[in-house]
Amino acid sequence: MSEVHNELTGLGCKAEVKAARSGYVVSYSLNKRTLANYVFRKKGLMARIYAGHIAQYMELLELLPDSMVRAIQAAPICKRLADPAACSQTCPMGYDFLLKGERLQRCRSNAFMFLLEEESRPHVRALLLREAGALV
Repeated sequence: MSEVHNELTGLGCKAEVKAARSGYVVSYSLNKRTLANYVFRKKGLMARIYAGHIAQYMELLELLPDSMVRAIQAAPICKRLADPAACSQTCPMGYDFLLKGERLQRCRSNAFMFLLEEESRPHVRALLLREAGALV
């Protein structure tokens, strides 16, 4: 992940480390928009990607391993996308995208949150770099 750090900072992303209840959180932002967080959980290091431009690179979702596909499918639906009155108006809206031919509407906070394992790392890297490229 240090290579990804170097690539993101090379693109102009700012990295910020903050103390959190469950350990540290490393946030990457570009042009005043948060791109991703690394968070520590009991099961290990997790990457949360804020994929606001997912429509521009949905083809990457078709290449994800089954474990990552299941994580996306298990993420909670975006209440605001399903029914705008069901969620706070201050809540940033989630994502509406296709995965394996299925339309999903997932919450921004958990839609693209992956355990960093050997299998997931190259896919997390690809998603992060495509989102960063969309923010430039």
